[in-house]
Amino acid sequence: MVTRLALLGAGRIGKVHAKAIASDKRAKLVAVVDAFEEAALAIADETGCAISTIDAVLTDPDIDAVIICTPTNTHADLIERFARAGKAIFCEKPIDLDVARAQACIDVVKETGAKIMLGFNRRFDPHFRAVRKAIDDGQIGKVEMVTITSRDPGAPPPEYIKVSGGIFRDMTIHDFDIARFLLGEDIVSVFATGSVLVDPKIGELGDYDSASIILTTASGRQAMISNSRRATYGYDQRIEVHGSLGSVAAENQRPVSIEVATKDGYTRPPLHDFFMTRYTAAYAAEIAAFIDAIETNVAPSPSAHDGLIALKLADAALKSAREKVVVQVV
Repeated sequence: MVTRLALLGAGRIGKVHAKAIASDKRAKLVAVVDAFEEAALAIADETGCAISTIDAVLTDPDIDAVIICTPTNTHADLIERFARAGKAIFCEKPIDLDVARAQACIDVVKETGAKIMLGFNRRFDPHFRAVRKAIDDGQIGKVEMVTITSRDPGAPPPEYIKVSGGIFRDMTIHDFDIARFLLGEDIVSVFATGSVLVDPKIGELGDYDSASIILTTASGRQAMISNSRRATYGYDQRIEVHGSLGSVAAENQRPVSIEVATKDGYTRPPLHDFFMTRYTAAYAAEIAAFIDAIETNVAPSPSAHDGLIALKLADAALKSAREKVVVQVV
């Protein structure tokens, strides 16, 4: 069986997913949809798929599933339409920037029984999964503290900030999900601080470019997240989990892992430049997991509910940063 997929959105992340689909022999990209014909044509030329429309994909009985990589404000509507059409759905995070709208969308998914998977790709990174395996195998005992460092090489343009939902919904939302993945418990309180240290225009738009967050579970486990929109040395992605018997960590990855030693000291190549190269393996494994769920008829993970929880945590972090209080998560 070959799962036939349509890609909705041919932008930066759409191109990443097109490559991931091409790497799985069980999947075939048969259609691409984008408002910009040139973007769709580039993927069509590279993969051999057809250029299509939303309506045509909805009614095509030969298309099994869709990969939604369109702007965030379209996600909920598209999920509902394709759920009602009986297609399996993979959607980039978040479902929506509004919790109530996201919940309404999830209700439609439940009513239709559609399969949906949210694009929290970091759960599938081989290094982060190895950390989780060390936890599951009991190597570090009971998890007590998680430390997550997540810093982008540079700030996005103001035009993006305006529609992103802010740093907590756009950037930290990935860290909220991986924190839950590693803590093994739901988070009950959030304390966050935010500053504007990188670009004053970000502050003028009501957002932060630098943030620190402490998450706490009911049992007292903690996760600490460090975010910045600027890391001059590359895409900084590190995690450490401290437990009762020891710790386990995933260090930064480089395109080439070598170290040169001379009389001047030790040097290593620079880090990956951004998520497209750092998480290539994670994106491929993510799509493979989605295909697995379709083939075996099981519920995909991360679920829409996981996406809703991450969005609630983002809202709590924003409230905490603005009001300078600890926010309880309902």
